[in-house]
Amino acid sequence: EHASFWLPLAHGRFFPDFVCQLTDGRMLVVEYKGEAYATNDDSAEKRAIGEKWAQLSEGKCLFIMAVKKDAQNRDVRGQLQALIV
Repeated sequence: EHASFWLPLAHGRFFPDFVCQLTDGRMLVVEYKGEAYATNDDSAEKRAIGEKWAQLSEGKCLFIMAVKKDAQNRDVRGQLQALIV
């Protein structure tokens, strides 16, 4: 039987694009959104759920909704580096 990581949504489940364990033991969950989808209602719900999940983990889990270039003009690598530090 297969198992997948998911987070709950109001009407279903959210399966993030990437899930990994960092060398320090924290779990990193990444959802990538293209420009056309970064600000729609579906993405807003996923972002809110992911951020709440990470907040409730007491530092054990990280969540990011990555985009090609964020508001600080960082590429995906830069966004991940800023989160993981």
